[in-house]
Amino acid sequence: MEERKLELVRKLSQLGIQKDPHWLHRLDEPAPLWVVLELMMEMIEGMNSPHHQPFD
Repeated sequence: MEERKLELVRKLSQLGIQKDPHWLHRLDEPAPLWVVLELMMEMIEGMNSPHHQPFD
């Protein structure tokens, strides 16, 4: 398995997001487009929230 995929799983595990060991065998499965778009919207909305301010 590619090192970048393993690193992603390690990071997700450290954050407590990845708890299912079967994810390691499913990393190359396609995700529905709506899931990808929803994640993108959540990231954009999080960046535009009043709580996300630069430190300078």
